[in-house]
Amino acid sequence: MEDAQIISMFADESSREAAFKQLLKKYQQKIYWHVRRMVIDHDDADDVTQDIFVKVWRNLEKFREDSQLYTWLYRIATNECITFLNKKKQKNNVSLDDDNSSYLSETLADGSYFNGDKAQLKLQQALLTLPEKQRLVFNMKYFEDLKYDEISDILGTSVGALKASYHLAVKKIETFFNSHD
Repeated sequence: MEDAQIISMFADESSREAAFKQLLKKYQQKIYWHVRRMVIDHDDADDVTQDIFVKVWRNLEKFREDSQLYTWLYRIATNECITFLNKKKQKNNVSLDDDNSSYLSETLADGSYFNGDKAQLKLQQALLTLPEKQRLVFNMKYFEDLKYDEISDILGTSVGALKASYHLAVKKIETFFNSHD
């Protein structure tokens, strides 16, 4: 079902629930994995994803359609991830970019929901060494195959800055792989 149809159905009170079910069917898994790559832990990703779709339910009728629906969803998801990570950082009184990366790395390796091979685990560990924004940009470009224009709409950052962030992320990941043979 096309996004415009989902939005139109949602506007009609009688078909709102059916429209939301279609939206979930189309986007829930993509949003979950976007969140999971940022927060690492499955249970946290489930909680954040649920919060995202509650927010979407409450605000979809206000969606102005000045961007694509998935861009709006990813913007909400990204903001919720950042909010979650900041709360976790404050709760633990630890910088997510520094000391907590080893905790997240352990969570990743011990997680019963991680079924990747050693190379995937190593990539995820490398990603945890990146600053939050570089990790976001890398995940959106590499895993979700979004175009720089789309990422720019989601993050509100210039395409040039995104390209620089992605390039730096790739270099740091390469360095991580070379130093952790």
